[in-house]
Parts: sequence; C-alpha cells; structure tokens
Amino acid sequence: MDTVLSIKNLSKHYGRIKAVDNLSLEVKRGSVYGILGPNGSGKTTTLGVILSVINQTSGDFEWFGKPGTQNTRKKIGAILEHPIFYPYLTAVQNLKIVCDIKEVPYSRIEEVLDQVGLVLRKDHKFRTFSLGMKQRLSIASALLCDPDVMILDEPTNGLDPQGIAEIRDLIINIANSGKTIIIASHLLDEVQRVCTHFCVLQQGKLIHDGLVEDVGKGATIVEVKADVEHLEEVLEASKMTSGIKRELDKYTLTMVEGFGAVDVNEYLFKQGITAKHLILKVKTLEKQFLEILAEQGGGQQ
Repeated sequence: MDTVLSIKNLSKHYGRIKAVDNLSLEVKRGSVYGILGPNGSGKTTTLGVILSVINQTSGDFEWFGKPGTQNTRKKIGAILEHPIFYPYLTAVQNLKIVCDIKEVPYSRIEEVLDQVGLVLRKDHKFRTFSLGMKQRLSIASALLCDPDVMILDEPTNGLDPQGIAEIRDLIINIANSGKTIIIASHLLDEVQRVCTHFCVLQQGKLIHDGLVEDVGKGATIVEVKADVEHLEEVLEASKMTSGIKRELDKYTLTMVEGFGAVDVNEYLFKQGITAKHLILKVKTLEKQFLEILAEQGGGQQ
C-alpha cells in the first residue's frame, strides 16, 4: 500500500505545553487508522494540524506524497466538531449549502444521503434529527466531494448503543468502498471493531503504533470456575500454567505455550472435577491500551 499521510517530527507547543511532541507516523491507503490516547494526549491537535486549521510549531506532514495544499485538502473529508447545520433547514437544503461551498454538484446529495441511510428523512428539518442522525448527516456532508480520505474526530461521542452501532456500520461500509479513514477516539472497543491499524499518543508523544490484528497475540489466557475448594491447588499441579490469578469465584490462568482451554477441561475431568465455567479469553484493545500506558508510567492527563 502507498502512503496517504506521512507525519515527520511534528510538534505543536502552546507556551510550555507540548500538545504534540516530535510525532512521526504513516497512514497507508485503504487502512482504517485509529488514534488513541487519554484526554489531553494530542489527538485533536494532531488532526487540526494535518487539516491546516492549526499551524505547527515545527516538523512536516505530507498528503499523498506532497505538502498539504488547498488541492490536496479537497481530497479529504473531515468532521472535527459536533454536527453544526441550520436547524430550520432540511437535510437536502443544508447539503445544498455545503455543495455551494465545496463547488460540488447537487446531484451528489441523493447519493450521499442514501450512503448514510437518511434518504427517508431528506426533507425533514435538522432540528428534528436525533444525535445519531445529525452525526450521519455530518458524515454525508464530508462525503459530498467524494474524498479519498475521511477524518473523524470522536464520531460516536455522546451516542447511545444503537447510534454507536449505526455509525460503526457506516464507517465499515465507507472503508469497504475503498476510502482511507482516520479516527480519533477514546472508545477502544469500537476502534478494535472497525480499525486495521492504531497508534497511542500520550502527552503529545507516540508511544505505540501497530496492527489491530496483533492485539490478541501473546500468552493464552483461560478463565475457569468449578465448585471445588481446592481448585487452585489442582490447577497448580497440572504444570500447564505459568500463572494463576483468583478473581472473585473464578481463576484466570496464563497458559504455558502449547496448552489451552481444551487441555484444562480434559485435565479437570480426569481429576473428577466438572468445570461450571471455562472460556478462552482474548486480549482486548482496552487491556493492551492500559498496558501500553502503564509501561510508560502514564495515566490520564
């Protein structure tokens, strides 16, 4: 894949505050790239700089192998704030204004409304929309110019579970159409579901960059429960674990390489013990995120 965005040694300082501190990263074409970090880590500032709405203190960035210009900006659709439209105008009327600003033909309106699932509400006033519908209309406005790249800052912020699921599915559909997507978010479960790559920022610094598919790799973790008082001693005697941790009425086992949940179940059965609860646990992005911050001695800033 070729590089869509390249950031090199980027910094943005506000006096003594280093909002972005010597940041370097690359986003490849066709990827869905998640930018994670605690509050104040520099996510929104980074997006503001690469969209040329904030001037950097030092460093450079390139879009499509060239310095950011007005022409390259036309290839990017972005949502940085809460959806803002005229409340007493309809969806179509609001999008016509956006078309005039972006010099896009009105013929694109029906297409993007269909893409975000708002065709049936196209003639309804914006003030009657739910928060999720407002966010979808905002995404529709960003899609009007048929951009190569979509930038979304906290796209599911404030939404209920149904709204989050709708925006998640919409992001996946947009990505499947071939567009590159960059998302800044603090909802780690959503990032794990939709993103292909992710990075973690802390105090403006890049502290991790990698593939989402690599998150679950590592030691096998098995969670087990059985109505036996000496369960921990039995599990220790199996020699299949490198660590056992009690969590309320369950035990979390870190397995020796080559052993898994099936082996635990078979071993317990041979000891005359029936497991009431036995699952293979996969590391979540949330757990890895917290481990990454802990390694840096960090927390929320």
